[in-house]
Amino acid sequence: MAALIEAYPLCWPVGRKRTDRWSRENARFEMSFARARDEITRQVQLLRGRYSNTDLVISTNIALRRDSLPLAAQRQPDDVGVAIYFTYKKRQMCFACDRWNKIEDNMQAIAKTIDALRGVARWGTGDMMEAAFTGFTALPTPETVSTHWRAVMCFHPDDAVNLETAQRRYRELSSSRHPDKSGGSHDAMAALNLAWEQAQEELA
Repeated sequence: MAALIEAYPLCWPVGRKRTDRWSRENARFEMSFARARDEITRQVQLLRGRYSNTDLVISTNIALRRDSLPLAAQRQPDDVGVAIYFTYKKRQMCFACDRWNKIEDNMQAIAKTIDALRGVARWGTGDMMEAAFTGFTALPTPETVSTHWRAVMCFHPDDAVNLETAQRRYRELSSSRHPDKSGGSHDAMAALNLAWEQAQEELA
């Protein structure tokens, strides 16, 4: 599944409800963008401990640094949602937040959620831990994701998409998913090509 997730643009989890723009709130975290981004990374590393690896994806509408993490000091995009994806004990996990008006606040909300779940891991019983994480399992499965072109191309189900928009997104994503590119693969490119074919059939 990680091969189908883009750090940029935002890949919101399929089926996860969005917060209406007028319902977003101002948070009181008082956390800089860079610190919030780094706190997500730290909390995921602490959570995974000996299971740690490098598959964390922080997906936003913020352009990326060379290490594929969101770059600080950019203006707030129209869509301030944040979705993170990583593997935990061989399960694909997804945490997403768009409740707050700023990207850094949504990132900090995710970091605090993971920190709270780490508390469950430390002080709760095993069944509490499993129950707590069930709601954050990344859904749908990779097979389901790969069959829907909007999900593969990181479009929200409510986005107005025409053929020109889809083609532009296809070109953007192919530059990172191509097997000759760092982080790309044959599977990711094949899924993108199939999604582009499906998009052309639907939008033509």
